[in-house]
This record gives sequence, structure tokens and C-alpha cells, in this order.
Amino acid sequence: MEIIGVIIAGIIIGLLGKFVAPGDRDNIPLWLTVLCGIGGVLIGYYVAAALGVEATSGIDWIRWIVSIIVAAVLVVIAAMVTGRGKTRAV
Repeated sequence: MEIIGVIIAGIIIGLLGKFVAPGDRDNIPLWLTVLCGIGGVLIGYYVAAALGVEATSGIDWIRWIVSIIVAAVLVVIAAMVTGRGKTRAV
């Protein structure tokens, strides 16, 4: 059940990361957005723990914000790697 939760969170976080990515650097396919979101959730969880964010009984807003930021960075990196960040005039 935890894997399904990470996938669902990855979809949401990936789309939010794509939304907050600067400029037109977010021009990547949906499957890559989902992968960036899953990576954002997993990496963001550990980054937040390394920064000293402790788990709470409610919603961990700081962890989710860190995950969105990490996902946005991953979206920008994915756009640069795939070469789909900007359209080229021929």
C-alpha cells in the first residue's frame, strides 16, 4: 500500500513541481513528470529529515513544500537533459 501512496503523491507533487518550475522549462512528457514527482517525494522526505524537520501527527507541510521544490528542480533538470526546454527555430 505504501508504494501506491508514493505513486499517487508522486503524480501530485510532479504536477505541482511542473507548475512552479520557472519559465518554459517544464516542457516534458507526463510520464517524466510523474517520475520527477516520485523522485521529489522520496528525495524531499530525506532532505527534510536531514534539515531537522520532525514528523508530526498531522500533515507535514514543510516536508511537502520541500518535496515540491525538489520536484521542480528535477523537472528543470529533466527538461535540460531531454532538450525540450525551449523550442528551436529551424
